[in-house]
Amino acid sequence: MAVAHDGGAPTLILDAGTGVRRVSALLAGQPFTGTILLTHLHWDHTQGLPFFRGGDRGDARVTLLLPDQQDGTGAEEVLARAMSPPHFSIRPDQLRGHWSFRAISPGQLEVGGFTVLAREIPHKGGRTLGYRVSDGRAVAAYVTDHCPTALGPGPDGWGEYHAAAVELAAGADVVVHDAQLLAEEIPTDAAFGHAAAEYAVALATRAGARRVVLFHHRPDRTDDALDQVARRFAAAPVPVLVAAEEQALQL
Repeated sequence: MAVAHDGGAPTLILDAGTGVRRVSALLAGQPFTGTILLTHLHWDHTQGLPFFRGGDRGDARVTLLLPDQQDGTGAEEVLARAMSPPHFSIRPDQLRGHWSFRAISPGQLEVGGFTVLAREIPHKGGRTLGYRVSDGRAVAAYVTDHCPTALGPGPDGWGEYHAAAVELAAGADVVVHDAQLLAEEIPTDAAFGHAAAEYAVALATRAGARRVVLFHHRPDRTDDALDQVARRFAAAPVPVLVAAEEQALQL
């Protein structure tokens, strides 16, 4: 997800799967100058990095932040575990331009004119952070790869509405949330580490958010099936949008 001030070029990118390539088209031929903020290090959130042309050029200036690793491994080193020979042709430090790599802990930080609150989110296979991003006027919560059932079934059977998730979503203008599952898929598939769309909508409602965007769709969910998901929530207490590539929201 790319975030910009007042319709300008994006200066903050949340996660860097292969979709990050599309951000280059938003830069009007200019280099990316800003921050890439990773929620966690699973491949579908990192493998776009070396293919992001706006960031892989001599005049780019990129700060990449990722969750600190509990074993103490540094940010650049942990990225290089997947991005280096023989698995890939270059290492992170061979990306063109000026790149810096840093690990962050849960807490608040200032990033390119945005205030970001980071909170740990339950997921499977590595530390995962969710983010609350504000420019002082609008707030977006970004909660991906969220497994609330790891903390118990919660009141609805979809997982706990735990303090970290509620804090990130509280009063937000939009909550962009993991919705890989549907409620009926939880018994068989929740162990993979994702949330149900019903949970995302209920979380946004409980937290007093103004809108929710369902994303991180199940890979085999067709467009027709996603249209059915949208119809499922047509009468939800908050407006629900099913995310699609290149969608833009103005807050």
